[in-house]
Amino acid sequence: MNRSRLAAIYSALSKDLANREDLYLVGSVEEQSLFLCKADRIIETYPASTSRLGVGIREDSLKTPPGLHRICKKIGAGAPLGRIFRDRRDTGMDWDGVSREDNLILTRILRLEGLEEGINRGPGVDSRERYVYIHGTNHEDLVGTPFTHGCLTLRNTDMADLFERVRQGTLLYIDPPALVVAGRPCRNIHFTGIFGTGMSALAQYLRFEGIDVSGSDRLLESEDTAPMRLALERLGCVIASQDGTGVTEATDTLCVSTAIEESNPDIAAARARGIPVIHRSDLLASIIASKKTIAVAGTSGKSTVTAMVFEFLSACGMSPSLVSGAPLVRLEAQGLIGNAYSGGSDLLVVEADESDGTLVKYSPAMTVVLNISKDHKGIDEIQRLFATLISQSSWAATNADDPLLAALPATMRFGRDGSAPWHPDGEELLAASVRITRAGIDYHLPLPGSHNLENLRAALCVCEHLGCDGPALADAVKGFGGVARRFSTTRTRQGITVVDDFAHNPAKISAAVTAARGLAGRIIAVYQPHGFGPTRFLRNEYIAAFRALFREGDSLYLLPIYYAGGTAQKDISSGDIIDGLGPVPFRAEAIENREQLIERLSADAKQGDCIIVMGARDPSLPALVRKITEMFEKPF
Repeated sequence: MNRSRLAAIYSALSKDLANREDLYLVGSVEEQSLFLCKADRIIETYPASTSRLGVGIREDSLKTPPGLHRICKKIGAGAPLGRIFRDRRDTGMDWDGVSREDNLILTRILRLEGLEEGINRGPGVDSRERYVYIHGTNHEDLVGTPFTHGCLTLRNTDMADLFERVRQGTLLYIDPPALVVAGRPCRNIHFTGIFGTGMSALAQYLRFEGIDVSGSDRLLESEDTAPMRLALERLGCVIASQDGTGVTEATDTLCVSTAIEESNPDIAAARARGIPVIHRSDLLASIIASKKTIAVAGTSGKSTVTAMVFEFLSACGMSPSLVSGAPLVRLEAQGLIGNAYSGGSDLLVVEADESDGTLVKYSPAMTVVLNISKDHKGIDEIQRLFATLISQSSWAATNADDPLLAALPATMRFGRDGSAPWHPDGEELLAASVRITRAGIDYHLPLPGSHNLENLRAALCVCEHLGCDGPALADAVKGFGGVARRFSTTRTRQGITVVDDFAHNPAKISAAVTAARGLAGRIIAVYQPHGFGPTRFLRNEYIAAFRALFREGDSLYLLPIYYAGGTAQKDISSGDIIDGLGPVPFRAEAIENREQLIERLSADAKQGDCIIVMGARDPSLPALVRKITEMFEKPF
């Protein structure tokens, strides 16, 4: 291990040493060695072995957990070399020096306890409960190569020597391999804009892999992002002000998104230190290349289908990982942020966003393309992007019902009828759910809307290809937990249904409002356009969609355009869209602020109505929905 890496590890864990001169251990997965250290010096080096499956945090993964541990128990003092232990008990029998039984636990045991919550400590990831040890082995000829089921193994003489030199409480840092991004090994990555859904997902995923993460965000002091900050800090992310101070000598890469401008102080600090600045897509491309990745693409529905594929595969025992653009309700219920997860297998499900054109960097094992509509880019450009993504995938499925996808190559096409190779035997669109029948099995999804029939077709096509069992898959569909802010529905005490949805382009708004028609006869729609550029680009499509969607008696309220920061040409407003509607049979109004919106809704909404709040990116929208819901929870 080079001196600079050891110095960085010592600097990080020195605060956890009772005395800065105490001995500690570093297990290098990359070098397959265990180092006994004091301060920033190596005292002894032992050849060691970690899991043949690599690094991983999940129970039953048989992978070696990364990060900071301590020896919580020493077992086997005084036993002869080669003594066999089972369930941490001395069997009284010794290895015969010949038997090749699967990795016996020999000589001594140092039981490990994880010290990093959510990484190697706590439900589902706890190193102690996973029975991760340092121990001797009957495969001494393999020591120095990865072959174990998650433990660290040493030669028996080394194990006996180490046992005498450490104590209960000695710290061990298991150092995972660096993530190679654009040819550069990365162990400490700083995210500018870490509270964004795409950036926070990557930050969590890297922490699950044992990579050090720091980050900043312009909304650092906002009440709306406080839960995100707390959750990231619990995972060990260091959160700093967005003034360049978070970029330190320990940082080896700065990660930014398209929303971050060159003038950002973090970028200036990185440039001054000679630290490379990479785009989030470069980081995601490296992660995608390291796994058997399923990329979900399309201008609408990709967050929901990403969640479906992940949940369905999980329920079928395939233990995938996840990098998504939206939190899954089921993962939130487990105390996670919800848009990232580390599974036990090599499967990874990612949401491949086309909005900035960077998905052409990805080369996944599998791609599913859902649809195309004008969004951040024109249709021709989006078609070219998806064609490139498909060409870089080993297997691809596309939606046969979308004529704009017809010209794109595909391994499999899914659709509603027999014109597609993958199709249901029957479908049913219900008021609050949808049902697909295929091969004698009913798949009943607890989400409404024809768009969710399309989403379910795509997810089932992928999961069937990966070998999911039909009955298990049907149970997973029935129990699907959903995605945060994807048609999240609350029925209030006053008989008014409130729906929270992420819809932010005309196609998504049309799908959400159409689904809401199944819940109520009258629709009151609240929409906050996202960004001046996108609103200008889609102005005519918004006007056409609103004219077609809303009926006499409905109401449409447009909030001011959400400004996410940076340089923007503010030459369009929500009022311009309302003016562009001209005479319409429904109420249409541009609202000045949220206080005025609450007044309008209080006067306008009646029992039996559905209020649907739509918009993207703004972290304060969930709080607005809660306020609206609470207003109608009060007794009449």
